[in-house]
Amino acid sequence: MLSQPTKTALSGPRVVRVEEPDRIAAPRPRTGPGMGGPGAGGPGRFGTRPGGGFGGAGVRPGGPAGPGGPARGRDDRRPGPNDKRAGGRADGAGRSAKAGGDAPFEPWRAQDLIDREGRLTRAGGFFKSHKATPGRGGPGGRMGPGGRMQPQKSSGPVKIAEPIVIKELSAATGVKATDILKKLLLSGTMATINSVIETSRAEEIMLEFDIVLEVVSEQTAEDAIASQFAQRERKDPRPRSPVITILGHVDHGKTSLLDRIRKANVASGEAGGITQATSAFMVPVKAGDGDRTLTFIDTPGHEAFTAMRSRGARITDIVVLVVDAVDGVMPQTIESINHAKAAGVPIVVALNKVDKPEASEKTFQRIYGQLAEHGLNTVPWGGDVEVVKTSALKDIGIQDLLDMLALVADMKGIEADWAGNAQGAVLEAQMEEGRGPVARILVQEGVLKKGDSIVIGRASGRIRDIVNDRGQRITEAVPGTPCAVSGLDELPDAGDKFFVVDSLKEAEQAANERRQAERLRELAAPKVTLDNILEHIGKDKAKELSLVVKADVQGSVETLKAMLPKISVGDLKVVVKHCAVGGINESDMLLAETTGAIVVGFNVTTNAKARALAESKKIDVRLYDVIYHISEDIEKALKGMLEPTVRIDVLGHAEVRQVFRISKVGAIAGCYVTDGTVERNAQIRVTRGGIVIEKDRRLEQLKRFKDDAKEVRSGNECGMKIVGYDDIQVGDVLECYKSVVVREGSDD
Repeated sequence: MLSQPTKTALSGPRVVRVEEPDRIAAPRPRTGPGMGGPGAGGPGRFGTRPGGGFGGAGVRPGGPAGPGGPARGRDDRRPGPNDKRAGGRADGAGRSAKAGGDAPFEPWRAQDLIDREGRLTRAGGFFKSHKATPGRGGPGGRMGPGGRMQPQKSSGPVKIAEPIVIKELSAATGVKATDILKKLLLSGTMATINSVIETSRAEEIMLEFDIVLEVVSEQTAEDAIASQFAQRERKDPRPRSPVITILGHVDHGKTSLLDRIRKANVASGEAGGITQATSAFMVPVKAGDGDRTLTFIDTPGHEAFTAMRSRGARITDIVVLVVDAVDGVMPQTIESINHAKAAGVPIVVALNKVDKPEASEKTFQRIYGQLAEHGLNTVPWGGDVEVVKTSALKDIGIQDLLDMLALVADMKGIEADWAGNAQGAVLEAQMEEGRGPVARILVQEGVLKKGDSIVIGRASGRIRDIVNDRGQRITEAVPGTPCAVSGLDELPDAGDKFFVVDSLKEAEQAANERRQAERLRELAAPKVTLDNILEHIGKDKAKELSLVVKADVQGSVETLKAMLPKISVGDLKVVVKHCAVGGINESDMLLAETTGAIVVGFNVTTNAKARALAESKKIDVRLYDVIYHISEDIEKALKGMLEPTVRIDVLGHAEVRQVFRISKVGAIAGCYVTDGTVERNAQIRVTRGGIVIEKDRRLEQLKRFKDDAKEVRSGNECGMKIVGYDDIQVGDVLECYKSVVVREGSDD
């Protein structure tokens, strides 16, 4: 190291030679402070020197290097004041005599300004599109009072599809979502930007902004599929089995007539002697010149099943109107006539129960007159409606009825396309253990095959198996065939149309759109809250009876949902809080506790946790197996005529752990009593997955180990043999109960 530090002399690069700069085109002028635009003269990163030069600080283009710096700066290749390009002047006019003077920048030429404006006009981008212009609030609106944006008046109505979401409405009309929400809030409706509003409400709000809405129905994937099937070209038209629907008043003998046709005892196995659901089956008969197959649909006759009868009439080819030969035309008979007329199908009148002593030619003429009053001019009176006199009990006129149905079918020329994808309608839907959602359908066009991709309303999937009306598994179903299919991801609604599509992805897309539309409709429906309930009760002094309803099949659910809210006595009303398919579980009990509702079950039972909750929370649970008993009891309860007592006194439950098949004896169920007591003299019903499979049975034997027992209590094992029933499976729950007489005059 040096003993004495010395100062190091620094020097810049040595100038070897100075070349003339390349002549390049002038850069595009820029505006703004420090960017060299018109009037710019202040220094900056790219600041210009007075006089319009683009040299760096301390560098003078074309001149010698400044003190301690190079001869040329970063921007020394840009035109200087001595360059005649880009509007520069060779004589240096406009520059101050002193370097760094404050003389203003020389004004641009008119041509430069024109070129600059043209380039800006042709330019695009975000800032260009949002550039504020005098008197305007942007491209989509105008500036209103107080500087607020107002929507621009459109030349015509604004088109929007239902359901109307506030966010989509704002985007389509240009009205701010906050303004729409404010209008709703002022009218007493709380909503968010993703809420759905009713069409009429949206039109009213938009009229305040001088905007007319044109609501159009957007075609969904399901609509597109339906339109394709509606326009399908029949490639292989062939005759199919005619679909015949039995309609008529309750207890006029519809099911007994079918029972006689297919020689199976069906009516005796139905609760209350009435049909509870729509069923369909094929019957091979000898009619006309030879053997043929007829498809019959049996629909309930009670007034609670109006919607189910309506579905049956829409998918049928011929209607058999069953009329009692003594009672004549009744209210449900008139409804059945209206359904058949709306469907536009031929009607054949079956004058049933002609074996009664009261039935005579005089009563027949009276019935013909009643039918004529409702537009059915019968053949005995010179009309075109055929009448066949029958008796299901005495087997009178059954073959004549079959011959007449075959003749009407031949005259109508019933055909279907046996080629292409299948389509049809859903008769019923329910959950089955081991199969999941099962839809009972009727094939109307095409051949349904195992493995087809299918869409049924909100449900979709690939068909896993097909079961015919006799319980046999088949690989395909031809037109006119009723069958049950599984493999769906959800339960469809009874009455939905089904379509077979080319891919599972297409089916899932259509089903998802249906689910989304239903969800939006539910959101758009007015919700019952504590505030509006109190307001409603305060204004109208109205009270309500809340119900939580569970049923065995989808058709019963629809019927109960339509029937129960119509029941009212004075200012008392019935409100169904929840209605679904399946057994009664603990979530239903919690909902009933929260809403103060009564739990109603139709052909279902409760599980152990639900029963424990009902006992601890004092929830009223009512179980029924005849549907019109529900409406009768609720109406009586509203009138104060019925005390809140259960109809079925459940004693206990036993779970089947093992089944022993013994020849000449039958099936012995090895059970474990989970709760309560199983008594030998009590009634037994078999439940599988919460659904009642068999009821009103009695125990033939009840054993504890090898000894006979009168009763077995909870926590013990036992063996049970049910009289006349051997279809026991492991996992079934046997419910022991006693029927309780509610009061004098009850139907029980």
